Amino acid sequence: RKQATAYSTSSSDEGFESKPSLTHKAKRALRKRRKLEKETKQLIKQEELKRLHKAQAVQRQLEELEERQRALEIFGVELERELRGEAGTQSSLLMLHQWFELVMEKNKLMRYESELLIIAQELELEDHQSRLEQKLREKMSIDGKSK
Repeated sequence: RKQATAYSTSSSDEGFESKPSLTHKAKRALRKRRKLEKETKQLIKQEELKRLHKAQAVQRQLEELEERQRALEIFGVELERELRGEAGTQSSLLMLHQWFELVMEKNKLMRYESELLIIAQELELEDHQSRLEQKLREKMSIDGKSK
């Protein structure tokens, strides 16, 4: 009897010891999960800031590009007027050369503007993807009963 009582007492003691260790493990897992969530949020915030800075840089470049295009347009209009006014002189050849360079410069700026717009669109898509991933994380964190 004593052995049976000792056995049952020891097994019940083990049961009490395993329960606190489970809660300790659960607490540790919960801390790890919270730490991971915090790190993930920090990374997301850093990525958003990077996209924001890049978007601001693109916007600034687009504004500078627009100013440059306006200046070239004004210069082009003046050059065309001079070309139409003079015919057959040496200076008209020089002005014609300047006009072709101006057209090439405008084309180059237009290509650059297209590249910047593509980059801006890419940033918008990355931002949208980030928001969707955040929503997915929030939905995945909901308890199974609530789902």
